Amino acid sequence: MPHRPEPIRFALPSGTDAGSVRARVTALEKLLERSFTIPGVNMPVGLDALIGLVPVLGDVVTTAMGAYIVWEAKNLGLPKWKLARMGANVLFDTAIGAIPVIGDAADLVFRSNSKNLKILLRHLDKHHPEARVIEG
Repeated sequence: MPHRPEPIRFALPSGTDAGSVRARVTALEKLLERSFTIPGVNMPVGLDALIGLVPVLGDVVTTAMGAYIVWEAKNLGLPKWKLARMGANVLFDTAIGAIPVIGDAADLVFRSNSKNLKILLRHLDKHHPEARVIEG
């Protein structure tokens, strides 16, 4: 009987510390915005654009995933104005995504999860320097 290769597994940290939150949110942003690259045009695309093709349900799912990033930011104690900006990014993405065809194209251009990750990472780098990750 042939040997089956073991599936690749990875575990995200489940803690509430800044480093664990950074790892989870970064992984979610990559999944939603940069999971794979469109051949020929070399454009990164994620599940946000793909799931958004499903009417109504896709928008609900991607909004919930975007809201999760804002929730994690709230738990880290980001100021209300940063949370409001992040929430506005998610709401704008949801509103644009609700428009048939135009919304699907906009998902490729307006990446609310990437914008929110950038806001969160700036805060973490300034207020939680121990959570920094050297990317290589």
